Amino acid sequence: MSNFKSAILPPPLKPGDLLPVIAPSGALGEFGAFEQSLEIWKAHGYRVQISDRIENRYGYLAGTDAHRRQQLAAAWNDPECRGIICARGGFGSTRILEDWTWQQNTADPKWLIGFSDITALLWSLYNASISGVHGPVMTTLVNEPEWSIKRLFDILEGREIAPLKGNSWGGGVATGILLPGNLTVATHLLGTPILPNLDGVILALEDVTEPPYRIDRMLTQWRLSGVLSKVCGIALGGFTKCDTPPHIPILSIKEVLQDRLSDLNIPIVSDLPFGHDSPNAALPVGVMATLDANQGILKIPPYY
Repeated sequence: MSNFKSAILPPPLKPGDLLPVIAPSGALGEFGAFEQSLEIWKAHGYRVQISDRIENRYGYLAGTDAHRRQQLAAAWNDPECRGIICARGGFGSTRILEDWTWQQNTADPKWLIGFSDITALLWSLYNASISGVHGPVMTTLVNEPEWSIKRLFDILEGREIAPLKGNSWGGGVATGILLPGNLTVATHLLGTPILPNLDGVILALEDVTEPPYRIDRMLTQWRLSGVLSKVCGIALGGFTKCDTPPHIPILSIKEVLQDRLSDLNIPIVSDLPFGHDSPNAALPVGVMATLDANQGILKIPPYY
């Protein structure tokens, strides 16, 4: 059981709230899915404000570090803003964290919504004791099934959410602070001030387009760093498009995950429906959760 308190939850969202959309990571290349996702937010009654610089590009980044940092600061410091929607992942959020301090306002915190590269921002925000949502971005929300879209709004609007069902690896039941994120991004936070204290944490990890040997290398780094000995449970989401051509001798993703994690003697549940492939079930960051590895369930009790 974690000895750490849950993160501060921003107030539940309600129709009419202002939600800026920013691009803190990779450059936007296609706007079809973006526009359709925008309509979903509007249909739920929200005032969605798109940054006038969202189409900026600096190579593979959505503008220079200063430009992307300014987008985040403008939204975060806007007293009317109730939550921030990230346009997409890619790469770049760690770069803007080199010169960034969250102006913590525990009386009036705001939601931050995203996944993939946004992991770095979510974990940094958690270090400031504020919860965010690991969930669909503007380029992916429209591809989610209806139940997944409903789940995102249920979390943001303060309603109870259903448990997620995966495959049990056994190992009992763990209760701790839920910390969801992308494995590759999280691995690159090891040894930095952005990495949260993982004592008593349930890690929820996913990844995409990383072949098995790279997943092996990353998990081995986690093992050698000693931090995996601190966590109380591991929830594994999708590891999509991680296969290699069949003629190459290789371990499967499942084999690598089991080889690197099964001897930790903690509850582990795999194949939970979150990650880069739809469905990407939204998960609140920094709240108490229970991982039942006997039944293969990740449960998040009501947190308001």
